[in-house]
Amino acid sequence: MLRALAVDDERPSLEELLYLLHADPRIGSAEGAGDATEALRRINRALESGPGGPEAIDVVFLDIQMPGLHGLDLARLLTGFARPPLVVFVTAHEDFAVQAFDLKAVDYVLKPVRKERLAEAVRRAAELRGAAPRIPVSEPDPDHIPVELGGVTRFVAVEDITHVEAQGDYARLHTDKGSHLVRIPLSTLEERWRTRGFVRIHRRHLVALRHIGELRLDAGTVSVLIGSEELQVSRRHTRELRDLLMRRP
Repeated sequence: MLRALAVDDERPSLEELLYLLHADPRIGSAEGAGDATEALRRINRALESGPGGPEAIDVVFLDIQMPGLHGLDLARLLTGFARPPLVVFVTAHEDFAVQAFDLKAVDYVLKPVRKERLAEAVRRAAELRGAAPRIPVSEPDPDHIPVELGGVTRFVAVEDITHVEAQGDYARLHTDKGSHLVRIPLSTLEERWRTRGFVRIHRRHLVALRHIGELRLDAGTVSVLIGSEELQVSRRHTRELRDLLMRRP
């Protein structure tokens, strides 16, 4: 069952495409995006979720001429990712077919979309997705966390992370060599790394005890020094932090 994303800036065309996709028994789920920028945000979530994750997308049905980011530009961006979704172009223009297939498009469907023609595109996508090698699902590596860098997945060692900063639904992992943004809430990392020496010092910060160089008290305000960066400790977390630092080997 394919998980699909339809992208079209014209609402009637998008609704018609979604209607046809939902009617195809090979489509397990289909959602829409009104422009390429919205689609890119949705695809980023899918890539962070992983091929077996709840946010995953198998195939994108993509219009070409849209305001802002062009459909071909979005497809070109996707080629830079390690495991991008398949792309089927759905457009009223014949002129871009060569460019589309240069970008490894699965199919090129012309508007107005006929049910039989779209079904053929879905069949091709389903065959390609089914032919992909199956990767065994394994337990997450507790010593590393995957991060996306320009379409390449790298694995950051947990022991290299000095502190983590909350940024909405995301968390920014800080190391001596730089920082990485991952779509994991800070509360999840706090629970996952509690036994690995990480402690919450503020609603926005989780720190590794081993990387704390100093504990500072100035006019009733408590802070910690991690490298050259000073982070404030909230009043509710001060006592726990001091106790943990006193017991630290």
